[in-house]
Amino acid sequence: MDIQLIIKYLTDLGGNNNREWYHAHKSENKAASAEFEALIRELIFSIGEFDSSVIHNEPKNLTFKLTRDTRFSHDKSPYNPAFRAHISSMGKLPVPVGYYIMLKPGNQSFLGGGLFADMFKDATAMVRDYIVQNGEEWEKIIQAPEFMKYFAVQGSALKNVPAGYEKEHPQAEYLKFKSWYLEYPIRDEELRDAEAFLTKATELFRIMKPFNDYLNKALKGFQMPVR
Repeated sequence: MDIQLIIKYLTDLGGNNNREWYHAHKSENKAASAEFEALIRELIFSIGEFDSSVIHNEPKNLTFKLTRDTRFSHDKSPYNPAFRAHISSMGKLPVPVGYYIMLKPGNQSFLGGGLFADMFKDATAMVRDYIVQNGEEWEKIIQAPEFMKYFAVQGSALKNVPAGYEKEHPQAEYLKFKSWYLEYPIRDEELRDAEAFLTKATELFRIMKPFNDYLNKALKGFQMPVR
């Protein structure tokens, strides 16, 4: 589990973000990918100590491609120099929500959780409705001292409480949200000691678990749209 090998490859890719370089360095990509999958495997085992629903996952099924969709972007760089994975009971699907990790040089790495996919209107409605009915539980989770030490709920939001919801509801500010997620930034220097990083990541994922559990209860029965 050599995180520095991962960071070196991603740094080199970031400085040579073109298809010619990428294809000429397939062996480096393979080595870095293997190290990332080794890290994900260790995370699966450690997360499994408090969330057994993720144990069955294979690391290779949880990772995302480096290639970018540049069709609607001004940035035509073909690759995103970042290794990413989402660990949940159903693999890397955005629902059910789970534990997200992105390693990207330049102090852009982070650990995340919650619902990132605000394009799913049904999921947004389900979470809003659940918060309306279970506001006290929501507040207990996000106001827990251990949670507040590391996290604050983020997400794209409307300017006003959407139609159909009380403007004076105790959780009105969170009803404006279209997605509800957590991000904990990781500096490059924190990746130098792989074992220390693994320990910290596991602890942060443990702390975010009640937040994920809450959203997954809200999203029970959600069906991913069929393409």
